[in-house]
Amino acid sequence: MDPAGQDINLNSPNKGLPVENSGGLSDVPVEGALGNSGNPLPPGLTEEEAEELRTELGKVEEEISTLRQVLLAKEKHALALKRKLGLSPLNELKQNLSKSWQDVQTSNAYKKTQETLSQAGQKTTAAITTMSSAISRKLGDMRNSATFKSFEDKVGNLKYKVVGPRGDGSTAGSPTDSTPTQENPPF
Repeated sequence: MDPAGQDINLNSPNKGLPVENSGGLSDVPVEGALGNSGNPLPPGLTEEEAEELRTELGKVEEEISTLRQVLLAKEKHALALKRKLGLSPLNELKQNLSKSWQDVQTSNAYKKTQETLSQAGQKTTAAITTMSSAISRKLGDMRNSATFKSFEDKVGNLKYKVVGPRGDGSTAGSPTDSTPTQENPPF
């Protein structure tokens, strides 16, 4: 085979076959000659246009492959630089979270929410204070009532009957008795 007689176009369906004018294989159709992959050409596309598109596709795919290699090399370089700077993925995550939290705190939505919650807290505190004051006042009023005084006297008398005189020499008397009797003297 003479190298000058070979078709050097790699996208050609006749690649590697000798070009002869004597008629040997030139009349025999080569399988896939219409589209390299056995597909017929789309309507309105000539063989030359299809060949140009295939060539361009090959170039684009080669560029994509080259760009992937370049990107991989850049990523490795960036990783090496981060390692030299002492930046670990955990440190980067912490920095990203810190920055994100700062961004959230400076956002209008966060500020409005914070104001609303602060106001709600102040109103709740005021309501609880008012309510506790009202309860204290009612308990004070109730303690001064005749019913409560009667109840208090009964509890005091019951305590005296159950506990008896105190063990320190003094006696526990009922609230109504001014001088309690000593049924059980201290030892």
